[in-house]
Amino acid sequence: MIIRHHLGLIFALIIALTLKATLLAFDVFPFNADEAVVALMARHILQGARPVFFYGQSYLGSLDAWLIAFAFLIFGQTVLAIRIVQTVLYLGTILTTYLLGLKIFDKWVAASAALLLAIPTVLTTLYTTATLGGYGEVLLIGNILLLWTLRLVPQTSEVAQTAKTSEVLRARPFGFGSGFVEWFLFGLLAGVGFWGFGFLGIYFPPIAIAILYHYFKSRKTISFIPLVSFISFAFLGFAIGSFPWWQATLFGAETLSELGGSHLPEMTFGALSGPALRFVNLIILGFPVIIGMRPPWSVKWLALPLAPLAMIVILGAMVWAVKTSRRDWRRAMLVGVSLTMMIAFVITQFGLDPSGRYFLPLATPLALFTADLLKRVAQEYRRAALGLLGVLLIFNLWGNVESAASPPFVTTQFDPIAQVDQRAMPQLIQFLNEQGETRGYTNYWVEFPLAFLSREELIYESRLPYHEDFRHTPRDNRYAPYSLAVADSARAAYITTKHPALNGRIRDGLNRLGVKYSEKQIGDYTIFYALSRKVEPQELGL
Repeated sequence: MIIRHHLGLIFALIIALTLKATLLAFDVFPFNADEAVVALMARHILQGARPVFFYGQSYLGSLDAWLIAFAFLIFGQTVLAIRIVQTVLYLGTILTTYLLGLKIFDKWVAASAALLLAIPTVLTTLYTTATLGGYGEVLLIGNILLLWTLRLVPQTSEVAQTAKTSEVLRARPFGFGSGFVEWFLFGLLAGVGFWGFGFLGIYFPPIAIAILYHYFKSRKTISFIPLVSFISFAFLGFAIGSFPWWQATLFGAETLSELGGSHLPEMTFGALSGPALRFVNLIILGFPVIIGMRPPWSVKWLALPLAPLAMIVILGAMVWAVKTSRRDWRRAMLVGVSLTMMIAFVITQFGLDPSGRYFLPLATPLALFTADLLKRVAQEYRRAALGLLGVLLIFNLWGNVESAASPPFVTTQFDPIAQVDQRAMPQLIQFLNEQGETRGYTNYWVEFPLAFLSREELIYESRLPYHEDFRHTPRDNRYAPYSLAVADSARAAYITTKHPALNGRIRDGLNRLGVKYSEKQIGDYTIFYALSRKVEPQELGL
């Protein structure tokens, strides 16, 4: 009976799983360095390590790595196990979006929104399949917190109307439905999610506003003790859940500054800089990737024949969201999440990121409001509404297929020079093992995939630049034990990718030093090996 009542959800989950499985079967998601770092953290956790943050970054917790470590125990230490974790998280996001649809709208909207997420834009497909350390958790935990808020707000209003505070405090104070334990668990989940990725904080302002607004709107007593008690329990849970983050902050980690994107260099474009430039990024680069008109890694149009119609529908959904949210606080809360995300994008340096990944939290609100707009259309033009829903699904599917059909495939890399074709990695591993070149120097985009896929038999330190202007940051050296392993080695090879000028400098430097060497090209990888003596990068002027 329950299955029959929720056929729309079940159908959406089956479609989502089928699409994920098909894309994974065709291996269209390159295994890049950021994902490899998370995978290595998971492996190290199984070996007894206890990392608190993503290696080399203080704003991204290790929650994703812990989940992947658990998957490694079940499925083995493979890339597929990583993708299974992300798929499960995304199926949870679809489920919780459906539940939000039922709570705020109705079953037709809930099922349609779930279907729109089952065949999503390329942006959502990418970052819910390949992990960068926490986006899947943000989407799922964010949805759960929104659902939980829908339960807490009526409870808060009821408390606000209680004339005697003692009645509230005596009524099952530690039962789940009474408030204290529930608020503690609510805060605990928020804290764990915040530690996993502080980006979850964009959900907090609209949730807090909803709770406080209804308390003061319904208040019939001058006492604030019930509200303060509940919030205190929530803060206690939050403090415990996010303890690793606070502990690191108190002991000097740059968690606060990195949470604002301090690790990203400020940029200018003509007369534009700071928030003005980031606002332009939001409109020019952000909007097209949000609605699926371009992939996150490139400025090119997808599914062009259907793009104008899809853009009109999505724009209409945004206008519809603002219009209808005036009469319904639950809808306003969804709009609030979207607005908070856009404000955070503009005021922090994360707004310099052109990929669009920071717009992922828009997926749920946009799917729900688009479905709600189509329902409004269906009241007068049912066939037209179903046709528009079909167009959006075809548009999204077209974009995914078009992106997966050719290099660089569905990649997390926006910079073309970092879009390394990883399909040659097995050949590279085989060659290095045959030559006995287990240690050396390379760039960030090679070091960590090579280490994970070789089961850390091949350790290469990120000491080489990959930018055409030879820029290099020490942040690329994310894991000190690898640097020590290379330093202790009596020999070292060099691996570069897609950088002819760097190759020329290495050749010139080795010749100048009188060092004999051999050279091999494997796909995008250029290997300098069999050096007559170990040469460190600084000797080559690198």
